[in-house]
This record gives sequence, structure tokens and C-alpha cells, in this order.
Amino acid sequence: MHQMNDLRRIDLNLLVILDALLSEQHVTRAAERLHLSQPAVSHALARLRDLLGDPLLVRGGAGLVPTPRALELMAPLAEALAQVQALLAPRGFDAATTQRRFRLAMSDYGAAIVLPGLIRTLRHEAPGIDLQISHGSSREGMLDAVLNGDVDVAVGVFPELPHELRSTPLFEEHYACLLDRDSLSLDGVLDLRSYLSRPHVLLEMRGSGTPEIERALTALRERRRVALSLPHWSVAPQLISGTDLILTVASRGLHDIDDHSLIIVPPPFQIPSFSFVLVWHTRRSGDQALNWLNERIVSASNQR
Repeated sequence: MHQMNDLRRIDLNLLVILDALLSEQHVTRAAERLHLSQPAVSHALARLRDLLGDPLLVRGGAGLVPTPRALELMAPLAEALAQVQALLAPRGFDAATTQRRFRLAMSDYGAAIVLPGLIRTLRHEAPGIDLQISHGSSREGMLDAVLNGDVDVAVGVFPELPHELRSTPLFEEHYACLLDRDSLSLDGVLDLRSYLSRPHVLLEMRGSGTPEIERALTALRERRRVALSLPHWSVAPQLISGTDLILTVASRGLHDIDDHSLIIVPPPFQIPSFSFVLVWHTRRSGDQALNWLNERIVSASNQR
């Protein structure tokens, strides 16, 4: 009976506010995320502190810092809210009639791999679903966007995930080198000495695995000269033809290159492969439309 009385004191909205506060660690940002006033969120935090007998969030730096009790609550709270969302979600999701807009974060490379097949599927099976694509400035930025609810899912290379996020693998990727055919030696082999002596194009797409190349060279105590650094993929292959430049990138991005003056060869040193994954927040696990979209993203990624 005592437990039942405690449950009656807890408003489900308080748990939603607590989840936002623990994610944002800032009252104003939590209020903006929930479309509530700052005083309303502050009042809710005071009620939560009283109900749970813990400060939950204390002043620290530019925001609020979770207490040990709050850290214990984060994962089970997110899972509980996801279960409630699933319980209350409308049954019988129909892709053909659903009207939704989803926000996806991905690199230029990720878009090239995922979007062609995904868009064809949506236009055929779910014409009412619209997509808004954003280009994450970094892996951390894309994950923060998922945590904050600014995007629904992120696609990229994420070796480490916050415990509030879940992921599913899309494919395993490895590296290849693109260079002008006439600039390669007669035996068609790119050796390490030649690789290091030539200038390189660097794609600084932080969602596509680029740092792994530099780490592999550092392990060999070697460095390459970067003659050109680009933030996007689309123009890079056009810059290689007729030059001595080398482009080392994830191999799937080279599949559609139709230029006989270019050649694709393996790197002359070991670069670890990496997993390309789809990431979403646990609180969205009960969203049938998002689950459907995630399944289509997986299928589209395997079409390449």
C-alpha cells in the first residue's frame, strides 16, 4: 500500500522533465526542449528532489552536474519512458499513409551510401515520410544532436556511445587508395615509400572514419604530407586525375567512380577496418514509424 501511495504522488510528466534535465544538465535548455517555461521546469525539479530525497542536479561549471543517484537513474528512466511510449503508441502503423518528417545526421560519405536506396524505398512505400538531412561537424556533434533530440537518428562511425543511445551495424568498411593510373609504377603496386613521398588529399569528414588513417601512420612512426584538405567528398575524385595526389578513403565511396584515368589500389600499410552504424535514443525505441525507417536504412545500406 505504501508503494501505491508513492506512485500516486508521481506525475509521469515529472519523469519526462527529469529525463530532459539529466540529458541537458541545464534548466533553460531542458525547458526549451520540452517547450515549457524555465520556472515550470525549476518547480518540477524541486518536486523531484522532494519525491526522490536527493538533490539530483547540483551546480558545477556552466551548468548542472548529476549526483550519483541521478546517474543511477538515467538508464532505467530512459528505458521506462521508452516502454511507456511504446504502450501508448497507436497500433497498426501504416507506412503508406503515415505523414512524418524525420531528421537524420550523417556525413557526405554516409549520405552517398545510404540515401539513394532509402529515397527510392520511401517514394515507393511511404510517400508521406519526409527527410531532413544535416551534416554533423563531428562525431561528438552528431551524438549530441541525438541525445538532445535535435535529430532522430545519426549514421556514421561511433566507436563509443553514451549509455542512453543504441546502435545497429550497417556494414563493415575498409580503406582504399585512389590515384591517377599513369602515376602508378609499371608493376601496378603502391608501396609505402611511394605513398609517403607523394602529396595527399585529406577528407576531414569526421563521421566517416578519417582519423583512423592518421593513427595507423602514427603507429608506424610515419607521417604523410596533406596537400589539400576538404570538408566534403563530392569533388575529391575529380582532383586526382592528371596529378600525383593520393586519396585514401573508405572503399564504398569509390564504387561508382567511372573514370578510366583513375585506379583503386589497397593501402601499402594496415589500416583497421571500422563499423558504420545507425544510432538512436533509447527513448525512441517505441516509435513504430522510426523503427520502420531504421529497418529501411539498414536495407538501403546493404544495397551497395
